[in-house]
Amino acid sequence: MTIPAVAAAAAGTVQTTTTTAAPAAKPKPGVARRTRKARLRLSRIDPWSVMKTSFLFSIAAGIVFVVAIYVIWTVIGSSGLFTSINEVVGSVVSTPGDTTPFRIEEYINTQKVMGATALIAALDVVIFTALLTLCSFLYNLAATMLGGLEVTLAED
Repeated sequence: MTIPAVAAAAAGTVQTTTTTAAPAAKPKPGVARRTRKARLRLSRIDPWSVMKTSFLFSIAAGIVFVVAIYVIWTVIGSSGLFTSINEVVGSVVSTPGDTTPFRIEEYINTQKVMGATALIAALDVVIFTALLTLCSFLYNLAATMLGGLEVTLAED
């Protein structure tokens, strides 16, 4: 169906024409087939579908972010970095009569890090979804003035 036929079908008026063509001949060996090409224009993007899709992708990115931070935090904790920090800071700020050692884990622990990570991931979901939806509106405005994006598809 051609583009005018699709537009007519959408408007409720359908014109159908049938043509009979000769049966397609088999291509001869060694003869290259002609590549078919189609030029399409992306003139509008539905903002609602962009919002739903970007929301799902940003949820997935948020989950990946939280898991990555947890893995990094676990590796840092098991590597002995916190004991090294405790020793260095304790040697710098401790006094000879001080009985309480410095512990970085009292200030930065897994619960605080994961809570901050979850908050950042939730904010990223909202911000990415809103920005991509706004970008779809802006694309629609630009496509109205400039005609949209033109894509050429070729069949191999």
